[in-house]
Amino acid sequence: MKNHKKILLTLLLIGTLSTYGQNLPSLLTEKNINSTFSILAYDENAKEWGIAVATNNIYVGNSTIYIEPELGAFSVIAETEPKYATQGFENLKKGKSIKQAITEVKNGDSQANYRQVSGIDAKGNVFAFTGKSLKYWNGKASQILGTNYVVMGNQLADEVLSSMSSTFENSKGTLAERLLKSLIAGQNAGGQISGKQSAAVVVKGANNEWYNQIDLRVDNSKNPVEELQTLMNYHYGRIRLNQALYAKREGNLERAKQKLTEAESMLNGWTGMYSKIAGANIAVGNENSAVNWIKKGLAENSNWKTNLPAFYFLRDNLELKSIIKPDSFSVKDWESAIGMLSNLGQELEVIKLAEELIDKNIESSYLNFLIGRSYFYEKETDKAIKHLEKALKMDSENIEAQMLLDKIRIN
Repeated sequence: MKNHKKILLTLLLIGTLSTYGQNLPSLLTEKNINSTFSILAYDENAKEWGIAVATNNIYVGNSTIYIEPELGAFSVIAETEPKYATQGFENLKKGKSIKQAITEVKNGDSQANYRQVSGIDAKGNVFAFTGKSLKYWNGKASQILGTNYVVMGNQLADEVLSSMSSTFENSKGTLAERLLKSLIAGQNAGGQISGKQSAAVVVKGANNEWYNQIDLRVDNSKNPVEELQTLMNYHYGRIRLNQALYAKREGNLERAKQKLTEAESMLNGWTGMYSKIAGANIAVGNENSAVNWIKKGLAENSNWKTNLPAFYFLRDNLELKSIIKPDSFSVKDWESAIGMLSNLGQELEVIKLAEELIDKNIESSYLNFLIGRSYFYEKETDKAIKHLEKALKMDSENIEAQMLLDKIRIN
């Protein structure tokens, strides 16, 4: 009976080889396999290192991307193995070349023939290898090394890597944008012949600013690369929106409107940003556009109505007067209303409204902080101190009130 079971198991295994031959290492070793394509690159002007990757497996960004700013980066695909990164970084720290860093790990790896690894050092020098067994998998397995970048992949349509390479070399924008353009080009050229399921792009910069520390992932989707583009649009759209508000504060209305228009096209679908977009439109004088974004938020998200009190100042607008109801405002709602007025630089309106509320015994620690801040902006220091002290009396943990009060007293 035992011999019969062994024979049956052998026959079943052999029967799977024609269909799943490329996945045999994972079936035998129980390791994760990522039949994948990726691009790894360095932007010497921005001093950023980045990797974009896509696959027909789930959460590809989890086991294929390794970056240490000012040291280098590694992309490990096919039969993944983290030691190419962990030991590779140690080798780079010892002053070894990127080729040496990878080759030393490869020489001690009994399954190197099932792997694809690319690496780049702090100066943009690159190296990569494609395991010899990958040529037996379905599709194309190869790599292209360029100036400051590597594209590689397996189980690919024929033109994937060449499309990725040419697109990256000829594209403009930030490193993250160029990486994603390359990934999209690879997908449009046929991508993996076995399908698509996840994608990721990670960029880290030497200056450690939040806007160039990008980690975007789509872990399980029918259209992962397209969804990754949406996430990147959201990332840069938020930056454009902040740029619009900054330009307005600096008195550059033309630039503010330009950046706001760019932001609107990139943030469509992210309902959490609609309130800020509406506020920015008010700031540049586009009340009709602000109203449209408010209506859009309400139509796309039933919970968006919690943002309505912030637009108290639009209570007389014909399209909004029936849904903005100050008589039912809570203290938190009034805080939102006054906070938006302050964000728009309407400090005198803040003072007027807040004083009216206080006369009606509608107040809180945060309301007193907001009115105190507005008095501070209007250079009425004594009144600012009065309300900030009251804010702290109502809530001794109001850190914003304490910080502003300390600033006033120091000056």
